[in-house]
Amino acid sequence: MPSKKRLPVSLPPLKLNSKLYLPLLVVLLVVAAYLLGILTTKVQYLEKGVPSVGTNEITVGDEAAPDVPSEPVEIGIGHLPILGNKGAKVTIVEFSDFQCPFCSSLWKDTLPQIKKDYIDTGKVKFAYRHYPLVAIHPNAQKAAEASECANEQGKFWEYHDKLFENQSEWEGQAAADALTSFASYADTIGINGATLKSCVDSGKFADAVTKDADEGTTAGVNGTPATYVNGLLVSGAQPYSAFKTIIDQELSK
Repeated sequence: MPSKKRLPVSLPPLKLNSKLYLPLLVVLLVVAAYLLGILTTKVQYLEKGVPSVGTNEITVGDEAAPDVPSEPVEIGIGHLPILGNKGAKVTIVEFSDFQCPFCSSLWKDTLPQIKKDYIDTGKVKFAYRHYPLVAIHPNAQKAAEASECANEQGKFWEYHDKLFENQSEWEGQAAADALTSFASYADTIGINGATLKSCVDSGKFADAVTKDADEGTTAGVNGTPATYVNGLLVSGAQPYSAFKTIIDQELSK
């Protein structure tokens, strides 16, 4: 039986229309650059939140914590109300950002136990200072200012807790909507929301927030949360055990 012959098939040459594909290529390059920028920012932020070891830091991870440094950094307690006994032997100063997820984790998972074991028993006093990472947290500055306005009405710590408790609600909102949320939180803790909104709109505490952040940068803060225990830095959202180790060492001195 005769075999079938396969006839050669020729395809017409593919012609690329440069006028059509060039704009598409440009769009693809722009999108790629945008995605790369987002990825880079997230990596930088995560690196800041990851504990690191330095001359004045205590880090707890898979390995044992290094020895406590002999020369702590001098850190002021700032101007906001202090939690605990003002004469306590150990002072904790936290530089924080209300929109920072790591700060929220520290507030939720670690600080309650520190408060129960050390602050409420008079062994530790705790101070909060502002360090809004405005480049990646657009609502952080105004959240910090709102907490200052709440402090003006005598409810800083109650408002501090409300901001972290509701972080997932306001963190992605447009600025105007976030401000509305900030005012509504004031109403829930018994202070005047309209007064707080007017206070934030005025910008009267913007400089106070900036001053905190500047002093933090001078001390070596480059990410949040940055928590100093008698001047010794515990970086990131560390577990309770990390703080217990250094607090107990400081109390034993």
